[in-house]
Amino acid sequence: KVREGIVTSTRMYKTIVFQTDYLSLIKKYARYERRRTRKLAHLPPCLARVGDTVKVVECRPLSKNVSAVVV
Repeated sequence: KVREGIVTSTRMYKTIVFQTDYLSLIKKYARYERRRTRKLAHLPPCLARVGDTVKVVECRPLSKNVSAVVV
């Protein structure tokens, strides 16, 4: 699975936090609300800074919380 997101943190060693925004339907009001998910991904030696848009691909678990790699 490939996801796109915006980098929100690069403070961890070789790991980034990225967030993906999406719309969720509230059936009662027939309206959408904005939601977001924050996930961790492994960052190879290439550089990514906070605010960059990145593509992330799922892979085998690399640690307890990291199971994706920046492409």
